[in-house]
Amino acid sequence: MLLAGVGFLLPYNSFITDVDYLHHKYPGTSIVFDMSLTYILVALAAVLLNNALVERLSLHTRITAGYLLALGPLLFISICDVWLQLFSRDQAYAINLAAVGTVALGCTVQQSSFYGYTGMLPKRYTQGVMTGESTAGVMASLSRILTKLLLPDERASTLIFFLVSAGLELLCFLLHLLVRRSRFVLYHTARPRDSRPGRRAGYRVHHDVAAGDVHFEHQGPGLVNGGSPKDSPAHEVTGGGAYTRFDMPQPRVTRSWPSFQALLLHRYAVARAIWADMLSIAVTYFITLCLFPGLESEVRHCVLGEWLPILIMAVFNLSDFVGKILAALPVDWRGPHLLACSCLRVAFIPLFILCVYPSGAPTLRHPAWPCVFSLLMGVSSGYFGSVPMILAAGKVSPKQRELAGNTMTVSYMTGLTLGSAVAYCTYSLTRDTPSSCLHTSANFSLPSGL
Repeated sequence: MLLAGVGFLLPYNSFITDVDYLHHKYPGTSIVFDMSLTYILVALAAVLLNNALVERLSLHTRITAGYLLALGPLLFISICDVWLQLFSRDQAYAINLAAVGTVALGCTVQQSSFYGYTGMLPKRYTQGVMTGESTAGVMASLSRILTKLLLPDERASTLIFFLVSAGLELLCFLLHLLVRRSRFVLYHTARPRDSRPGRRAGYRVHHDVAAGDVHFEHQGPGLVNGGSPKDSPAHEVTGGGAYTRFDMPQPRVTRSWPSFQALLLHRYAVARAIWADMLSIAVTYFITLCLFPGLESEVRHCVLGEWLPILIMAVFNLSDFVGKILAALPVDWRGPHLLACSCLRVAFIPLFILCVYPSGAPTLRHPAWPCVFSLLMGVSSGYFGSVPMILAAGKVSPKQRELAGNTMTVSYMTGLTLGSAVAYCTYSLTRDTPSSCLHTSANFSLPSGL
């Protein structure tokens, strides 16, 4: 599950962490802001689509399609754009945005499906996926720092960086194919689906993960159709109790999709139970996306040059990873209290603005300021972004946990979308005044002394 979280955020992190290459190839453009906004808009549409299709397409189909859509653009950009350089500057700009959009579609379908998937498993597996999201950022940051330090040629280091990401994505996909066949996963994912029409009769095992309650019951095909077990030709009764025979022909059941009204009522019932968690995760990621990666990528320093945004992103990814590990601590959060703490993070927005404004001579110009703010924002983002997702699955019945996971992802993506839109508006704060460090532009490759 940890590597599952890595798999659906590593492709996007690979695109935005390579900020030095993007600034060098597309100078004077808002490429990082454009990538962030493109990803979020496509991702929001994808998560809404996935939420609508959760009863129509199998979990494995959605996850497999997501992996393939995420892996393809990574390989395409690595070979055709970075290595062979087949496109002009304007063409490459548009193709990179299209690649990010395709990655957003695939990764968001994966992400939403995995949260529904882990909602059917014990709580710690949801935390594993969310920790994997931060691990993806840490891996991308460390990979970029190492390739940039070890390979002085920018084009070669970028190519290796993307190929390493593609290899890790493939590994995550192969491990998913292996794990989904394990007895543990089959047991937990089969239970919420036992009552679907068309299932063969037999013993049903109910295990309430939150309450620790386990009980068994028999259900023949007659129960599915609303009749008595005795109405089924496959049901027999002995002195010791009832059992079901599987050698009898089963009645044919025509499967039909739920009505639109039934879908809405089902989602409304789930949302009523987890509304505070939905708002908490939306507010948390709204504030985070107002600042990361867009505004953080624009922080500059006369000595560190392009290394400063790379280091700031690395600090955020590492601290976000720590925050998601801390989410495992047994704290009894109430919904309103969790929402209030998530809202307090809004203080980071003016603090980061002071690190870039006025452009060229910001109020907080020392590089330690954005690093400290990024550290605190990362820890709080990881913690308050994980706790609501972990708690939500325990507030609904086992049959509703996949839908609850998907509904939480809709809230998560809504916060990301609004935050990304606000971040795009702040881009003007970083480009109004010429930088006072133009005379030190030769320090772009200075970090050999770090």
